[in-house]
Amino acid sequence: MHSRSHRLLYALPLAAAASVLLAGCGDAGMVQSAGPTATATGPVRLWPDLPPVTSPPYDYGEADTALVPGVKVPASGVRGLDPVAVLNAEKSAGPDGRSGIEGLYQETTAKLRTCEEKPKTCPVLTPYHRDVTGDGREELIIGVTMPEQQTAVRCYMPEKDGRLTRIMATSDQLVSVDLAGRDIILRSVSAGIPGYEYRTTWSWDGRHRAMLPTSDEIVRVRPRAAELPRPGDGR
Repeated sequence: MHSRSHRLLYALPLAAAASVLLAGCGDAGMVQSAGPTATATGPVRLWPDLPPVTSPPYDYGEADTALVPGVKVPASGVRGLDPVAVLNAEKSAGPDGRSGIEGLYQETTAKLRTCEEKPKTCPVLTPYHRDVTGDGREELIIGVTMPEQQTAVRCYMPEKDGRLTRIMATSDQLVSVDLAGRDIILRSVSAGIPGYEYRTTWSWDGRHRAMLPTSDEIVRVRPRAAELPRPGDGR
């Protein structure tokens, strides 16, 4: 009995040490727990007894589309179109200088008419050709610089019968324009909110047959180096 008990007591520390070593080896490279997570809670609806809306919201014209008169898309697609000719064909300038959300300033349309003679003052930016509708055919994306640091962005879709349809038209004080997949993302300055910018994603909507702003965010941006406070400047 004594010898058995002695061996048992001697074996227990060895077993414990071995288990520690094995546990240490087993933990190498394994995911470590970050601790308990907060309990997930669903959204709570506030004021569930609000009366139903009886009238639609104000129409800002995002879904407005229009055929471009007199423009025939060649067999090669929209790459064969002259963007200046497309814009001139729309005749979008009204008596007040602009016509709706798709309108251009009269000053801009005047410059459009002289692009061939004065290419350096032409407000039309380099066009892009991308399939943003997913139908396998490229669309024509045009940018136009305008007064008051405004930039107009327009997108045109070729129809199967050779006609051209404008499916997007907007303008703003743009910081950048990006293409992510088939989405057109516009970044613009925010009025009255320093350190932030608007970021709007335009996506194709097959039901409306138009590019629509499907996501609109106010995003905080990092200040430029010139805007950072310097040591000892009191800010």
